[in-house]
Amino acid sequence: MSDTRGGWELPISEHELTRLTEDLDEAHRTYLPAMHASAAELTEQIRDQQTARARKGSGLAGQASRRGFLLGAGGVAAAFALAACSSSGNAPSAAGASGAAGGAGSASPSSMYTGDLQVVALATALENQAVGAYTAALAAAKAGKLGTVPAAVGTFAQTAMSQHSDHAKAWNAVLTGAGKPAITDVPLSNQPATLQALGAVTDVGGVAKLALMLEQQAAETYLFATYNVTSPGGIATAATIAPVEAMHAAILNYVLGQYPVPDDFLGVDKAASPSLLTV
Repeated sequence: MSDTRGGWELPISEHELTRLTEDLDEAHRTYLPAMHASAAELTEQIRDQQTARARKGSGLAGQASRRGFLLGAGGVAAAFALAACSSSGNAPSAAGASGAAGGAGSASPSSMYTGDLQVVALATALENQAVGAYTAALAAAKAGKLGTVPAAVGTFAQTAMSQHSDHAKAWNAVLTGAGKPAITDVPLSNQPATLQALGAVTDVGGVAKLALMLEQQAAETYLFATYNVTSPGGIATAATIAPVEAMHAAILNYVLGQYPVPDDFLGVDKAASPSLLTV
C-alpha cells in the first residue's frame, strides 16, 4: 500500500492498479472502432432527418438503415453485458452532479441542440467535464497539493482522461457533421459546484470520490440515452462508451477500498438531465 499526506493510502497494490488500467485501456481500444462507426452512422441518420424535414416541411425523421438498427441493438447488448462491472456503491453528491434524468428533460428553451442532438451535446459536455477534472487533479498532484501520489494512480488518471477526450471528439464529430457548433468547454449548470468541490480536495482519496461521482453520472447517462434517443446510431454510440465509463467507476471503487459488486442492471438515478445544459 502507498501512503499519502493526511493518512490516505492506496488499498490495493500499485501492481494491481496498473493491471486494471491496462485492462481498461485494452477494452477502450477494442470499443474504439465500433464507437467511431456508430458515431458516423448517427451523423448520417441526423442528416437524413434534416433532409426529410427540409423536403417535407414536417418533423418526420428519416428512415434508419438496417445496418444502423443492427448496430444499435448490438451496442445495447454490449452495454448491458459489460456495464455490470460498475459498483453499486454510493458516490458523493456534494458537487451536485446529477440532474436526475428521470424524464427526458430539456435544455434551455433557446438551445440550438434539439432532439437527439441535445443528448449528444449533453454527452460531449460531460466528457469535457471529466477531462477537465482529471486535468486539474493531475496539475494539483504535480504541484504537491495532494501529498504523495502513487505512480499507478497518476497513470490511471492519464488513461481515463485520454479516453474521455476520445469520447468527446467522437460526439463533437456528430455535432459538427450535423452543422452544429462543437462543444469545447463545459456548458453545464453544475460545473461551478464541481470546480469548487475539486478545489477543496486535499488528497488522492478526495479526488477519487469526486471522479467516481462523475464517472457514475456519465455511465448512467449513457444507459439512459439508450432508452431515450431515437436514432439507432445514437443508441449504439452511447452503448459502446457506457462500459468504458463503468470500468472507470469500478477501478475508482478499488482505489477507494470499495470492492465493486456487479449489479444485475446499471441504474439511472445518477444520470444527468439535458436540463443541465446551458447552451
